Amino acid sequence: MTQVATLSAGSTITVRNPFNGNVVGDVAESTPSEIATAVARAKIAQQDFRRSTPALRRSLLNALAAEIAADAEDLARIISSEMGKTIREARNEVRRAQNTLKLSGDAATFLDGEALHCAIVEGGADRLATITYEPVGVVAAITPFNYPLNLLCHKLGPAIAAGNAVVAKPSPKAPLTAERLCSLAERAGWPRNLFQVVHGGAEVALSLARSPINLLSFTGGLTAGLALKNASGLVRCLMELGGNDPLFVMPDADLDKAVATTIGHRFEIAGQSCAAVKKLYLHHDIERAFTEKLLAEVDAVEFGDPSLDDTDMGPLIDAAAARNVQERIDATIAGKRGKLLTGGNHTGALFAPTVLSEITADAPVIADETFGPVIAIRTFGDAAEAIAEVNAGEYGLQAGVFTNDHAVIKQFSRDLVVGGVMINEGPDFRAEHVPFGGVKRSGLGREGVRIALREMSEPKVVID
Repeated sequence: MTQVATLSAGSTITVRNPFNGNVVGDVAESTPSEIATAVARAKIAQQDFRRSTPALRRSLLNALAAEIAADAEDLARIISSEMGKTIREARNEVRRAQNTLKLSGDAATFLDGEALHCAIVEGGADRLATITYEPVGVVAAITPFNYPLNLLCHKLGPAIAAGNAVVAKPSPKAPLTAERLCSLAERAGWPRNLFQVVHGGAEVALSLARSPINLLSFTGGLTAGLALKNASGLVRCLMELGGNDPLFVMPDADLDKAVATTIGHRFEIAGQSCAAVKKLYLHHDIERAFTEKLLAEVDAVEFGDPSLDDTDMGPLIDAAAARNVQERIDATIAGKRGKLLTGGNHTGALFAPTVLSEITADAPVIADETFGPVIAIRTFGDAAEAIAEVNAGEYGLQAGVFTNDHAVIKQFSRDLVVGGVMINEGPDFRAEHVPFGGVKRSGLGREGVRIALREMSEPKVVID
Protein backbone atom coordinates (compact mmCIF):
# COMPACT_ATOMS: atom_id res chain seq x y z
CA MET A 1 0.00 0.00 0.00
CA THR A 2 1.40 3.36 -0.97
CA GLN A 3 2.14 6.07 1.53
CA VAL A 4 0.58 8.59 -0.89
CA ALA A 5 -3.04 9.33 -0.06
CA THR A 6 -4.82 9.73 -3.39
CA LEU A 7 -8.35 9.46 -4.72
CA SER A 8 -9.17 6.48 -6.89
CA ALA A 9 -12.18 8.07 -8.52
CA GLY A 10 -13.14 11.73 -8.73
CA SER A 11 -11.52 15.02 -9.68
CA THR A 12 -8.22 14.80 -11.48
CA ILE A 13 -5.55 17.50 -11.46
CA THR A 14 -3.83 17.62 -14.83
CA VAL A 15 -0.30 18.99 -14.77
CA ARG A 16 0.93 20.79 -17.87
CA ASN A 17 4.38 21.98 -18.87
CA PRO A 18 4.11 25.79 -18.63
CA PHE A 19 6.48 26.25 -21.58
CA ASN A 20 4.71 24.16 -24.21
CA GLY A 21 1.41 23.16 -22.61
CA ASN A 22 2.11 19.44 -22.88
CA VAL A 23 0.54 17.18 -20.26
CA VAL A 24 3.29 15.84 -18.01
CA GLY A 25 1.13 13.94 -15.54
CA ASP A 26 -1.90 13.99 -13.32
CA VAL A 27 -2.87 13.32 -9.73
CA ALA A 28 -6.22 12.65 -8.09
CA GLU A 29 -7.60 15.33 -5.83
CA SER A 30 -7.92 14.10 -2.24
CA THR A 31 -11.34 14.04 -0.59
CA PRO A 32 -12.03 15.23 2.96
CA SER A 33 -12.38 11.64 4.12
CA GLU A 34 -9.01 10.72 2.61
CA ILE A 35 -7.40 13.69 4.31
CA ALA A 36 -8.89 12.61 7.63
CA THR A 37 -7.64 9.08 7.05
CA ALA A 38 -4.14 10.32 6.19
CA VAL A 39 -3.96 12.38 9.39
CA ALA A 40 -5.27 9.48 11.47
CA ARG A 41 -2.67 7.16 9.99
CA ALA A 42 0.01 9.75 10.59
CA LYS A 43 -0.93 9.92 14.26
CA ILE A 44 -0.57 6.17 14.62
CA ALA A 45 2.76 6.17 12.80
CA GLN A 46 4.02 9.04 14.93
CA GLN A 47 3.13 7.30 18.18
CA ASP A 48 5.54 4.53 17.22
CA PHE A 49 8.14 6.95 15.89
CA ARG A 50 8.17 9.55 18.67
CA ARG A 51 10.47 7.43 20.84
CA SER A 52 12.86 6.69 17.98
CA THR A 53 16.51 7.50 18.52
CA PRO A 54 18.28 10.44 16.87
CA ALA A 55 20.53 7.89 15.21
CA LEU A 56 17.55 6.21 13.52
CA ARG A 57 16.10 9.53 12.40
CA ARG A 58 19.44 10.55 10.90
CA SER A 59 19.69 7.17 9.19
CA LEU A 60 16.25 7.59 7.59
CA LEU A 61 17.00 11.11 6.39
CA ASN A 62 20.37 10.12 4.98
CA ALA A 63 18.75 7.16 3.24
CA LEU A 64 16.22 9.45 1.59
CA ALA A 65 19.01 11.83 0.54
CA ALA A 66 20.78 8.87 -1.05
CA GLU A 67 17.64 7.88 -2.94
CA ILE A 68 17.32 11.46 -4.21
CA ALA A 69 20.93 11.34 -5.38
CA ALA A 70 20.27 8.09 -7.25
CA ASP A 71 17.15 9.59 -8.84
CA ALA A 72 18.62 13.07 -9.32
CA GLU A 73 18.26 13.51 -13.08
CA ASP A 74 14.73 12.15 -13.21
CA LEU A 75 13.73 14.41 -10.32
CA ALA A 76 15.28 17.42 -12.04
CA ARG A 77 13.36 16.62 -15.22
CA ILE A 78 10.10 16.34 -13.28
CA ILE A 79 10.71 19.71 -11.59
CA SER A 80 11.60 21.38 -14.87
CA SER A 81 8.68 19.96 -16.81
CA GLU A 82 5.96 20.57 -14.22
CA MET A 83 6.82 24.13 -13.17
CA GLY A 84 9.14 25.52 -15.87
CA LYS A 85 12.37 25.85 -13.90
CA THR A 86 15.42 25.52 -16.16
CA ILE A 87 17.08 22.14 -16.02
CA ARG A 88 20.20 23.72 -14.50
CA GLU A 89 18.10 25.34 -11.78
CA ALA A 90 16.25 22.08 -11.19
CA ARG A 91 19.47 20.11 -10.82
CA ASN A 92 20.67 22.66 -8.30
CA GLU A 93 17.44 22.31 -6.34
CA VAL A 94 17.91 18.53 -6.23
CA ARG A 95 21.42 19.02 -4.83
CA ARG A 96 20.17 21.46 -2.22
CA ALA A 97 17.39 19.11 -1.16
CA GLN A 98 19.91 16.38 -0.43
CA ASN A 99 21.88 18.83 1.68
CA THR A 100 18.74 19.90 3.55
CA LEU A 101 17.94 16.31 4.50
CA LYS A 102 21.51 15.49 5.52
CA LEU A 103 21.73 18.62 7.68
CA SER A 104 18.39 17.69 9.24
CA GLY A 105 19.77 14.26 10.07
CA ASP A 106 22.85 15.80 11.65
CA ALA A 107 20.71 18.26 13.63
CA ALA A 108 18.66 15.39 15.04
CA THR A 109 21.66 14.36 17.09
CA PHE A 110 22.00 17.83 18.62
CA LEU A 111 18.49 18.56 19.83
CA ASP A 112 19.97 19.50 23.16
CA GLY A 113 18.08 20.23 26.33
CA GLU A 114 19.41 22.04 29.39
CA ALA A 115 19.49 21.83 33.15
CA LEU A 116 18.61 24.79 35.38
CA HIS A 117 19.06 25.04 39.14
CA CYS A 118 15.92 26.18 40.97
CA ALA A 119 17.63 27.85 43.94
CA ILE A 120 16.38 31.23 42.72
CA VAL A 121 13.02 30.48 44.38
CA GLU A 122 12.26 29.58 47.99
CA GLY A 123 12.36 25.84 48.49
CA GLY A 124 14.24 25.21 45.30
CA ALA A 125 17.77 24.91 46.64
CA ASP A 126 17.95 21.18 46.09
CA ARG A 127 15.88 21.03 42.94
CA LEU A 128 17.03 20.81 39.32
CA ALA A 129 14.90 21.56 36.26
CA THR A 130 15.63 19.44 33.21
CA ILE A 131 14.34 20.82 29.90
CA THR A 132 14.03 18.42 26.99
CA TYR A 133 12.41 18.70 23.56
CA GLU A 134 9.77 16.29 22.37
CA PRO A 135 8.02 15.95 18.99
CA VAL A 136 4.84 17.95 18.45
CA GLY A 137 3.03 15.12 16.63
CA VAL A 138 1.65 15.47 13.11
CA VAL A 139 2.99 18.27 10.92
CA ALA A 140 0.92 19.50 7.98
CA ALA A 141 3.30 20.81 5.31
CA ILE A 142 1.76 22.96 2.59
CA THR A 143 4.21 23.99 -0.12
CA PRO A 144 4.24 26.25 -3.22
CA PHE A 145 5.17 25.50 -6.81
CA ASN A 146 8.46 27.39 -7.05
CA TYR A 147 10.70 24.98 -5.09
CA PRO A 148 8.64 21.78 -5.13
CA LEU A 149 11.44 19.61 -3.75
CA ASN A 150 13.67 21.68 -1.50
CA LEU A 151 10.93 23.63 0.27
CA LEU A 152 9.19 20.35 1.04
CA CYS A 153 12.48 18.96 2.37
CA HIS A 154 12.83 22.10 4.54
CA LYS A 155 9.61 21.04 6.27
CA LEU A 156 10.02 17.27 6.06
CA GLY A 157 13.65 17.09 7.23
CA PRO A 158 13.32 18.97 10.54
CA ALA A 159 9.93 17.40 11.23
CA ILE A 160 11.31 13.87 10.97
CA ALA A 161 14.49 14.86 12.82
CA ALA A 162 12.28 16.00 15.71
CA GLY A 163 10.31 12.74 15.71
CA ASN A 164 7.13 13.88 13.96
CA ALA A 165 5.00 12.50 11.14
CA VAL A 166 4.22 14.62 8.05
CA VAL A 167 1.19 15.00 5.82
CA ALA A 168 2.18 17.19 2.89
CA LYS A 169 0.04 19.06 0.37
CA PRO A 170 2.04 20.40 -2.57
CA SER A 171 0.82 23.06 -4.97
CA PRO A 172 -1.65 21.66 -7.51
CA LYS A 173 0.48 23.42 -10.12
CA ALA A 174 3.51 21.24 -9.26
CA PRO A 175 2.43 18.10 -7.37
CA LEU A 176 4.47 15.45 -9.16
CA THR A 177 7.76 16.13 -7.38
CA ALA A 178 6.19 15.61 -3.95
CA GLU A 179 4.63 12.36 -5.08
CA ARG A 180 8.00 11.11 -6.32
CA LEU A 181 9.66 12.13 -3.04
CA CYS A 182 7.10 10.14 -1.08
CA SER A 183 7.81 7.11 -3.24
CA LEU A 184 11.53 7.55 -2.63
CA ALA A 185 10.87 7.62 1.13
CA GLU A 186 9.18 4.23 0.80
CA ARG A 187 12.17 2.96 -1.14
CA ALA A 188 14.46 4.32 1.59
CA GLY A 189 12.70 2.15 4.16
CA TRP A 190 10.73 4.80 6.00
CA PRO A 191 8.04 3.56 8.40
CA ARG A 192 4.62 3.20 6.86
CA ASN A 193 2.50 6.40 6.87
CA LEU A 194 5.21 8.50 8.48
CA PHE A 195 5.22 10.69 5.34
CA GLN A 196 2.07 10.99 3.24
CA VAL A 197 0.96 13.30 0.45
CA VAL A 198 -2.51 14.63 -0.30
CA HIS A 199 -3.38 16.66 -3.38
CA GLY A 200 -5.62 19.58 -4.23
CA GLY A 201 -6.10 23.31 -4.10
CA ALA A 202 -7.37 25.76 -1.51
CA GLU A 203 -10.22 23.59 -0.21
CA VAL A 204 -7.91 20.65 0.37
CA ALA A 205 -5.45 22.94 2.16
CA LEU A 206 -8.22 24.25 4.41
CA SER A 207 -9.45 20.73 5.09
CA LEU A 208 -5.94 19.70 6.13
CA ALA A 209 -5.58 22.79 8.33
CA ARG A 210 -8.86 21.97 10.10
CA SER A 211 -7.77 18.38 10.73
CA PRO A 212 -6.41 17.27 14.14
CA ILE A 213 -2.84 18.17 13.22
CA ASN A 214 -0.33 19.51 15.74
CA LEU A 215 1.60 22.01 13.64
CA LEU A 216 0.99 23.75 10.31
CA SER A 217 3.97 24.75 8.17
CA PHE A 218 2.97 26.82 5.15
CA THR A 219 4.86 28.62 2.41
CA GLY A 220 2.77 30.72 0.04
CA GLY A 221 0.76 33.90 -0.32
CA LEU A 222 -0.52 36.18 2.40
CA THR A 223 -4.23 35.72 1.70
CA ALA A 224 -3.95 31.94 1.72
CA GLY A 225 -1.77 32.05 4.82
CA LEU A 226 -4.30 34.09 6.78
CA ALA A 227 -7.12 31.76 5.74
CA LEU A 228 -5.14 28.71 6.83
CA LYS A 229 -4.17 30.29 10.13
CA ASN A 230 -7.81 31.06 10.89
CA ALA A 231 -8.86 27.56 9.87
CA SER A 232 -6.26 25.87 12.06
CA GLY A 233 -7.40 27.53 15.29
CA LEU A 234 -4.91 27.22 18.13
CA VAL A 235 -2.54 24.96 16.19
CA ARG A 236 0.98 26.34 16.05
CA CYS A 237 1.71 27.89 12.64
CA LEU A 238 4.99 28.44 10.84
CA MET A 239 4.38 30.65 7.82
CA GLU A 240 6.59 32.11 5.13
CA LEU A 241 4.34 34.51 3.24
CA GLY A 242 6.67 36.18 0.76
CA GLY A 243 8.27 39.57 0.55
CA ASN A 244 8.89 42.69 -1.47
CA ASP A 245 12.62 42.52 -1.04
CA PRO A 246 15.09 45.32 -1.80
CA LEU A 247 18.67 45.31 -3.00
CA PHE A 248 20.68 48.46 -2.25
CA VAL A 249 23.79 49.35 -4.25
CA MET A 250 26.06 51.99 -2.73
CA PRO A 251 28.70 54.11 -4.54
CA ASP A 252 31.63 52.01 -3.32
CA ALA A 253 30.11 48.71 -4.45
CA ASP A 254 31.65 46.22 -6.85
CA LEU A 255 29.28 47.04 -9.71
CA ASP A 256 30.05 43.97 -11.80
CA LYS A 257 29.29 41.66 -8.90
CA ALA A 258 26.18 43.63 -8.00
CA VAL A 259 24.91 43.44 -11.59
CA ALA A 260 25.50 39.68 -11.76
CA THR A 261 23.75 39.20 -8.42
CA THR A 262 20.79 41.33 -9.48
CA ILE A 263 20.26 39.26 -12.60
CA GLY A 264 20.87 35.96 -10.87
CA HIS A 265 18.50 36.71 -8.00
CA ARG A 266 15.75 38.34 -10.05
CA PHE A 267 15.67 36.06 -13.09
CA GLU A 268 16.10 32.78 -11.21
CA ILE A 269 12.94 30.73 -11.89
CA ALA A 270 11.70 33.74 -13.89
CA GLY A 271 11.48 35.95 -10.80
CA GLN A 272 9.13 33.61 -8.92
CA SER A 273 11.07 33.47 -5.67
CA CYS A 274 9.80 34.90 -2.40
CA ALA A 275 13.05 36.72 -1.63
CA ALA A 276 14.02 37.76 -5.17
CA VAL A 277 15.14 41.34 -5.88
CA LYS A 278 11.73 42.98 -6.09
CA LYS A 279 13.08 46.53 -5.74
CA LEU A 280 16.54 47.65 -6.87
CA TYR A 281 17.73 50.76 -5.04
CA LEU A 282 20.64 52.43 -6.84
CA HIS A 283 22.53 55.33 -5.32
CA HIS A 284 22.34 58.19 -7.79
CA ASP A 285 26.15 58.40 -8.01
CA ILE A 286 26.34 55.00 -9.72
CA GLU A 287 22.90 54.75 -11.34
CA ARG A 288 24.03 55.44 -14.91
CA ALA A 289 27.10 53.19 -14.83
CA PHE A 290 25.18 50.38 -13.14
CA THR A 291 22.23 50.59 -15.53
CA GLU A 292 24.49 50.44 -18.59
CA LYS A 293 26.20 47.33 -17.26
CA LEU A 294 22.86 45.83 -16.27
CA LEU A 295 21.22 46.27 -19.67
CA ALA A 296 24.19 44.70 -21.44
CA GLU A 297 23.93 41.62 -19.21
CA VAL A 298 20.15 41.41 -19.49
CA ASP A 299 20.44 41.34 -23.28
CA ALA A 300 22.65 38.24 -22.93
CA VAL A 301 20.08 36.26 -20.91
CA GLU A 302 18.88 33.24 -22.88
CA PHE A 303 15.22 32.62 -22.13
CA GLY A 304 13.02 29.92 -23.57
CA ASP A 305 12.82 26.13 -23.39
CA PRO A 306 13.71 25.19 -19.78
CA SER A 307 14.73 21.66 -20.78
CA LEU A 308 17.78 22.92 -22.69
CA ASP A 309 21.10 23.14 -20.87
CA ASP A 310 21.95 26.60 -22.25
CA THR A 311 18.66 28.24 -21.21
CA ASP A 312 19.11 30.82 -18.46
CA MET A 313 15.44 31.52 -17.72
CA GLY A 314 12.26 29.57 -18.33
CA PRO A 315 8.58 30.57 -18.26
CA LEU A 316 6.31 31.66 -15.47
CA ILE A 317 4.10 29.01 -13.93
CA ASP A 318 1.27 29.76 -16.37
CA ALA A 319 -0.08 32.32 -18.81
CA ALA A 320 -2.32 33.88 -16.13
CA ALA A 321 0.75 34.68 -14.05
CA ALA A 322 2.38 36.30 -17.10
CA ARG A 323 -0.72 38.39 -17.75
CA ASN A 324 -0.66 39.62 -14.15
CA VAL A 325 2.95 40.77 -14.54
CA GLN A 326 2.09 42.43 -17.85
CA GLU A 327 -0.79 44.33 -16.26
CA ARG A 328 1.48 45.68 -13.53
CA ILE A 329 4.05 46.85 -16.04
CA ASP A 330 1.43 48.45 -18.28
CA ALA A 331 -0.19 50.23 -15.34
CA THR A 332 3.19 51.52 -14.19
CA ILE A 333 4.05 52.95 -17.60
CA ALA A 334 0.56 54.33 -18.29
CA GLY A 335 0.56 56.09 -14.94
CA LYS A 336 3.98 57.64 -15.66
CA ARG A 337 5.39 55.85 -12.63
CA GLY A 338 8.18 54.13 -14.51
CA LYS A 339 10.01 53.92 -17.81
CA LEU A 340 10.50 50.70 -19.76
CA LEU A 341 14.13 50.11 -20.75
CA THR A 342 13.87 46.57 -22.13
CA GLY A 343 11.46 43.65 -22.23
CA GLY A 344 7.95 44.13 -20.94
CA ASN A 345 6.24 41.55 -23.14
CA HIS A 346 5.32 37.88 -23.06
CA THR A 347 4.19 34.99 -25.21
CA GLY A 348 2.02 32.64 -23.22
CA ALA A 349 3.84 32.00 -19.96
CA LEU A 350 7.24 33.04 -21.32
CA PHE A 351 8.07 36.58 -20.20
CA ALA A 352 10.99 38.57 -21.56
CA PRO A 353 13.58 39.76 -19.00
CA THR A 354 12.42 43.26 -18.14
CA VAL A 355 14.04 46.39 -16.73
CA LEU A 356 12.19 49.55 -15.68
CA SER A 357 13.75 52.77 -14.43
CA GLU A 358 12.48 56.02 -12.88
CA ILE A 359 10.18 53.95 -10.69
CA THR A 360 8.10 55.88 -8.21
CA ALA A 361 7.40 54.61 -4.71
CA ASP A 362 3.76 53.87 -5.60
CA ALA A 363 4.42 52.14 -8.93
CA PRO A 364 2.28 48.98 -9.36
CA VAL A 365 5.36 46.83 -10.07
CA ILE A 366 6.73 47.49 -6.57
CA ALA A 367 3.68 48.50 -4.55
CA ASP A 368 3.18 44.78 -3.93
CA GLU A 369 5.21 41.66 -4.61
CA THR A 370 5.59 41.05 -8.36
CA PHE A 371 6.24 37.40 -9.16
CA GLY A 372 8.03 37.77 -12.48
CA PRO A 373 11.33 38.70 -14.19
CA VAL A 374 11.05 42.45 -13.64
CA ILE A 375 13.92 44.59 -12.36
CA ALA A 376 12.44 47.84 -11.06
CA ILE A 377 14.98 50.61 -10.38
CA ARG A 378 14.55 53.20 -7.64
CA THR A 379 17.23 55.83 -7.07
CA PHE A 380 18.22 57.40 -3.79
CA GLY A 381 20.76 59.74 -2.29
CA ASP A 382 20.18 59.35 1.44
CA ALA A 383 20.41 55.82 2.82
CA ALA A 384 18.20 56.66 5.79
CA GLU A 385 15.38 57.76 3.51
CA ALA A 386 15.65 54.62 1.40
CA ILE A 387 15.61 52.45 4.53
CA ALA A 388 12.56 54.32 5.84
CA GLU A 389 10.77 53.72 2.54
CA VAL A 390 11.38 49.98 2.73
CA ASN A 391 10.39 49.84 6.40
CA ALA A 392 7.09 51.57 5.60
CA GLY A 393 6.05 48.57 3.50
CA GLU A 394 3.96 45.65 4.74
CA TYR A 395 6.64 43.00 4.17
CA GLY A 396 9.98 42.36 5.81
CA LEU A 397 11.59 39.18 4.56
CA GLN A 398 15.20 39.86 3.52
CA ALA A 399 17.33 42.61 2.00
CA GLY A 400 20.66 42.83 0.22
CA VAL A 401 23.26 45.59 0.44
CA PHE A 402 26.33 46.09 -1.73
CA THR A 403 28.93 48.17 0.06
CA ASN A 404 32.32 47.83 1.73
CA ASP A 405 31.78 50.71 4.14
CA HIS A 406 31.58 49.28 7.65
CA ALA A 407 29.51 52.18 8.97
CA VAL A 408 26.99 51.75 6.16
CA ILE A 409 26.82 48.01 6.79
CA LYS A 410 26.04 48.70 10.44
CA GLN A 411 23.39 51.25 9.47
CA PHE A 412 21.52 48.93 7.13
CA SER A 413 21.88 45.91 9.41
CA ARG A 414 20.60 47.85 12.41
CA ASP A 415 17.82 49.89 10.81
CA LEU A 416 16.18 47.62 8.23
CA VAL A 417 13.09 45.92 9.66
CA VAL A 418 13.53 42.56 7.94
CA GLY A 419 14.32 38.98 8.87
CA GLY A 420 17.74 38.96 7.21
CA VAL A 421 20.28 41.38 5.74
CA MET A 422 22.72 39.99 3.16
CA ILE A 423 25.95 41.99 2.74
CA ASN A 424 27.46 42.05 -0.76
CA GLU A 425 24.83 39.50 -1.69
CA GLY A 426 21.24 39.55 -2.89
CA PRO A 427 18.18 39.13 -0.67
CA ASP A 428 17.46 35.70 -2.17
CA PHE A 429 20.54 34.13 -0.57
CA ARG A 430 19.96 31.48 2.07
CA ALA A 431 21.87 28.55 3.54
CA GLU A 432 19.90 25.48 4.54
CA HIS A 433 20.88 25.51 8.23
CA VAL A 434 20.49 29.28 8.80
CA PRO A 435 17.21 30.78 10.07
CA PHE A 436 15.06 32.07 7.20
CA GLY A 437 11.87 34.06 7.52
CA GLY A 438 10.52 37.54 7.92
CA VAL A 439 8.66 40.03 10.04
CA LYS A 440 5.42 41.92 9.59
CA ARG A 441 3.35 40.30 6.82
CA SER A 442 6.23 38.16 5.62
CA GLY A 443 5.34 35.44 8.06
CA LEU A 444 5.51 33.72 11.42
CA GLY A 445 8.42 31.73 12.80
CA ARG A 446 11.51 30.63 10.91
CA GLU A 447 12.67 27.90 8.59
CA GLY A 448 16.24 26.66 8.36
CA VAL A 449 17.13 23.24 9.65
CA ARG A 450 18.44 24.03 13.12
CA ILE A 451 15.79 26.51 14.19
CA ALA A 452 12.97 24.59 12.47
CA LEU A 453 13.89 21.53 14.54
CA ARG A 454 13.14 23.52 17.68
CA GLU A 455 10.02 25.08 16.13
CA MET A 456 8.70 21.55 15.47
CA SER A 457 9.41 20.36 19.01
CA GLU A 458 7.69 20.91 22.36
CA PRO A 459 9.79 21.76 25.43
CA LYS A 460 9.13 19.62 28.48
CA VAL A 461 10.23 20.56 32.00
CA VAL A 462 10.91 17.99 34.72
CA ILE A 463 11.85 19.34 38.17
CA ASP A 464 13.37 16.93 40.62
